[in-house]
Amino acid sequence: MYPRVHAFFDEATNTATYVVAEPEGSACAIIDSVLDFDYASGATDTRSADAVINFVRTQGLQLAWILETHVHADHLSAAPYLQEALGGRLAIGENITLVQNTFGKVFNEGTKFARDGSQFDRLLTEGDSVMIGQMRVQAWHTPGHTPACMTFVIGDAAFVGDTLFMPDYGTARCDFPGGSAAVMYDSIQRILALPDETRIFVCHDYKAPGRDAFAWETTVGAQKALNKHVGSGQSKDAFVTMRESRDATLAMPRLIIPSLQINMRAGQMPEPEGNGLSYLKVPLNGF
Repeated sequence: MYPRVHAFFDEATNTATYVVAEPEGSACAIIDSVLDFDYASGATDTRSADAVINFVRTQGLQLAWILETHVHADHLSAAPYLQEALGGRLAIGENITLVQNTFGKVFNEGTKFARDGSQFDRLLTEGDSVMIGQMRVQAWHTPGHTPACMTFVIGDAAFVGDTLFMPDYGTARCDFPGGSAAVMYDSIQRILALPDETRIFVCHDYKAPGRDAFAWETTVGAQKALNKHVGSGQSKDAFVTMRESRDATLAMPRLIIPSLQINMRAGQMPEPEGNGLSYLKVPLNGF
């Protein structure tokens, strides 16, 4: 299977959203969607999601699945908005429950916030598969960045979330709760065991110094040879030392506070209060 892949890149959050369709057929999935958010005003906007919806409709596609590679800390998910417009089922890795437990406590959500993943239509375990029409999606548990990270292998394409970036940028941080550089190294080695010609689609690109344009598609062969953090046979010990040292210097993502509160709810807003408005919390000195 050689799925058709169309990317939408949001420069505000450096996020790539993918529409993945059958080679011949009308079924598709949307992976890692974006709900636009202005932190200063607290206003959401659907222009990024509307572009995806328009593409799906004009191409005559039928949405089967909305897939999340993990609970993103750098952008809000548009999954509920997409689902209302296009249908489909929403899925994420089963370890979403670990993330919900961790950040349910950080944000003091209380007992009304379910920590069992029930906000999603399907929780995927290692080795699970779902179908996009006649095309099979293999769900791989690839933790390290977070404990809930999944890679979706669809034919000759692998959607790796934040596990790998473009070869000239390297890999994602591992210092979030439940993250582990050693575990990430093992997850990456599993991905790099795929055939060299396998297409790899990353969730973010930050345009490494010296590169003029954003990019989000590479190959296993390119990652093995050129990835600045794990390429050319980089050892596990060297990777862990590099990753942990680098992570210690990184600031928190700009949208981590709103993103986690929304995304652990499958993209839903907190319950409105008496005045009809939803509110987000800012835990002082909580991160």
